[in-house]
Amino acid sequence: MTVKVVDASAAVALLFNETTREEVVARLRGFSLCAPALIEFEVASACLKKVRAAPDARRALLEAFSLFAALSIALEPIELGAAVALAEGLKLSLYDASYLWLARALDAELVTLDERLVRADEVLRGAP
Repeated sequence: MTVKVVDASAAVALLFNETTREEVVARLRGFSLCAPALIEFEVASACLKKVRAAPDARRALLEAFSLFAALSIALEPIELGAAVALAEGLKLSLYDASYLWLARALDAELVTLDERLVRADEVLRGAP
C-alpha cells in the first residue's frame, strides 16, 4: 500500500465533516497515511476553536475529535533543520514546512486543503 502525507486541514475536514470531506476521502482512499507528530496538536487546536465558536456543539465536536486515532495516521519524525530551511526558503510556517519536508522525504503526495501549501509543493515539484 502506498503512503500519502496528510496535513491537519485534511484531517480536520474528515473528522468534522466539512464540505471538503468527500474530496479528501477520495484522495486518501486505499493509502496508508502519515504525518509529522505535530498534526495531533494542530487538529486538537482546530477542535478547540470549533468548540469556542459553537459551545452548544461541544459534545459532538469532542466526539468527532475522539475519532482522530481511527484515522490511523503514522506519526513520523521530522528533520527540523531541513524543515526550518524549507520554511525559510518558501516563506512557510515551520508547521507547513514539516508536512512538505515529510512528503519530499518519503516521495509521497501531500494531501492538504491549504492553497498556499499546495503552491509551495508545486514549486518544489517544478510544476508550472
